[in-house]
Amino acid sequence: MKTLQFIALVLSAVALIPLGAHLFALPNKLHLAVTDYFVVQNIYRGWALFGFVLFANLFALAALATVVRMQTVPFALVLLSFCCQVASLAVFFTFVFPANQATDNWTAIPGNWELLRQNWEYGHAASAALSFIGFCTLAGAVLITQQHTTA
Repeated sequence: MKTLQFIALVLSAVALIPLGAHLFALPNKLHLAVTDYFVVQNIYRGWALFGFVLFANLFALAALATVVRMQTVPFALVLLSFCCQVASLAVFFTFVFPANQATDNWTAIPGNWELLRQNWEYGHAASAALSFIGFCTLAGAVLITQQHTTA
């Protein structure tokens, strides 16, 4: 179980890396002019590969939930973590992904680019918040489970 807990924690932490980068870049990007914004967006090429981490994280959380299902509080916390990660992906596919599609991954400037930028930036911010809550609930579950196994 400790190995599975470690894997779930690492995957949850790694999933936070790109989301944190987006979140902390947001204030500096919101007021960029159109050409500057589209240039800056090029730094994210290849970041779609983080999708592997997100889905591996969901798998690890589901496996961990199965292992701790008989411990009420750890199970509830792992389940909450899983739900936060699913919600983060739902926000991504509702707001961020459509903006990527409409702009051809920020290489084509449509007329409503400002609305798309807003959806993209705030979508990532919401995803970051959800993933952080998911990470914290997972950490809580691991700490509580540790107490149960050592007592």
